[in-house]
Amino acid sequence: MSEIKSFFLFLLVLNFEINPLMEKVVLLIGGNLGDRETLLKGAVFKLGKQFEILKLSGIYETAAWGGKSSGNYLNMAVLLSTDKSPMEVLEIGLEIENELGREREEKWGDRTMDIDIIYFGGQVIQTERLKVPHPMMPNRRFVLVPISEILPDFIHPQLKITNRDLLEKCLDESEVKFFSVSPF
Repeated sequence: MSEIKSFFLFLLVLNFEINPLMEKVVLLIGGNLGDRETLLKGAVFKLGKQFEILKLSGIYETAAWGGKSSGNYLNMAVLLSTDKSPMEVLEIGLEIENELGREREEKWGDRTMDIDIIYFGGQVIQTERLKVPHPMMPNRRFVLVPISEILPDFIHPQLKITNRDLLEKCLDESEVKFFSVSPF
């Protein structure tokens, strides 16, 4: 058994040495229209064609945040590894949203799929199109619960506290209900 663990550790180290430019990225994916669970599976499948998926949270159901959506959302966190730039990851996410029927009619409105970049390694990115870490994540329980499941000890690069601590300090009292385990 320890030989198997040693072998996988060797492969992990070897992978890092071969491509040290790989960055770990955390996405939150979710939606409230259509067959929500099937759409989540589709998004994960499409993300897996573009990136190495390292970890998936369970699926959580929450009421709409922001007051403009009509149905409950299903959300999950995805940890992936990539050598693509933040803007390339953003563009791929937008393409996948479109492929899954996303229509942008109203900010915080109903949607089949939303893919948000929450973290891009330890980077802080502040452009007109992309802000990372996601600026609203410390205030949104529906983001913090699945992210804390997969990366509880990751330290927010600006706030300098862990995801677990962010969840404990979050003032959002919205209910985040466990829906199901990851479909993969």
